[in-house]
Amino acid sequence: MSSRRFRSSIAAGCALVTVLVVAACSSSTPKPAAGSAGPATPAISISPGAGNNVDPLGPVNVTANDGILTSVSMTNEQGKSVEGILTPDKTAWKPAESLGYGHTYTVSADGLTVTGRTGPTTATFSTLTPPNQTKAYFTTTAGNSLTDGGTFGVGTVIVAHFDEDIPDQAAAEKRLVVTTNPPVEGSWYWLDDRNAHWRPQQYFAPGTKVSVAANIFGAELGEGLFGQEDSKTSFTIGPSHVSIADDNTKQVQVFENGNLIRTMPTSMGMGGSESVAGKTISFWTQPGIYTVMDKANPVIMDSSTFGLPVNSRLGYKETINWATKISTDGIYLHELASSVWAQGNTNTSHGCLNLSPANAQWFFNFAVPGDVVEVRNTGGAPLDVWQNGDWGLPWDQWLEGSALS
Repeated sequence: MSSRRFRSSIAAGCALVTVLVVAACSSSTPKPAAGSAGPATPAISISPGAGNNVDPLGPVNVTANDGILTSVSMTNEQGKSVEGILTPDKTAWKPAESLGYGHTYTVSADGLTVTGRTGPTTATFSTLTPPNQTKAYFTTTAGNSLTDGGTFGVGTVIVAHFDEDIPDQAAAEKRLVVTTNPPVEGSWYWLDDRNAHWRPQQYFAPGTKVSVAANIFGAELGEGLFGQEDSKTSFTIGPSHVSIADDNTKQVQVFENGNLIRTMPTSMGMGGSESVAGKTISFWTQPGIYTVMDKANPVIMDSSTFGLPVNSRLGYKETINWATKISTDGIYLHELASSVWAQGNTNTSHGCLNLSPANAQWFFNFAVPGDVVEVRNTGGAPLDVWQNGDWGLPWDQWLEGSALS
């Protein structure tokens, strides 16, 4: 009996050992041999790797995951080198200049670790080629450049003119940036699919510094249209020049920084209208807030340009001196010696503000683009935005013209 008991004990002990061995095996994971836990991290990595349609504004990075970088080169398909920046610890590199559309770039890097030299590691990728591109130009409402470093009037309206229709105006507007010193509140107003206008709520203060940028390169502006390149310009606001032409007095009062410096008799639009070939032509000087657009001495004024034949009863084609333009449809302050008798008492023009030769020459020399000319108490329809009437639009309506409103 004792021997049976002895055999039973041995059997139980064997079973226990077996359980312990199994439990021990299941609770411990052996360490894999070196190199058996998947691919090792490369000593040098390049991002992006091989690929097409890469965003030219996306990051390009070369990183030493082990050791340091000893050399990095980046060239385009023509072999032109792209300059880069290496961090002080020599563990990272990136290009120092923007990439372009439709280029193929090859990046090659060598390194050094405690076990020796690494590389070369290379990667080749291509940037996207847009199906269509557009450029933004910063101009006055006359279409003339907002000259970098120039001086403009307190009523200056900034125009961002695109050379293609913009399908996604909100995307474009987000990349149009106006910075002023001192700061002013302002907003963009889309006049049409190619032109966005920017103005403050109130006239600029004299001496304001203005910078404007279109950061559109690499940005899709809708329907496959991308920004061709960035644009920027800066200018200064000059003294406050505000002229008030009042039809009740038929005088133009010119103010500089709030001080009246000259009063000029004028003869404005005779009023009424005429229908020519189904088009109604107005002879009013429309009431509203204009700004100086351009100047010419002389300018050829031709009534056929606005639909009134030269050989008609009221048609004309004349060479006019000292002409300062204030509307897109041809309203000027200009010399007309033959109407001096009417200036200050009778309106005889087709819509322009006639001045004496001396006054017209003085105003021509005094005015700069963006100066304000307010026309008051005349008949006819108020000046519209497209006619250079940006300042006549109430601020709440101006804000509604933003694509981001």
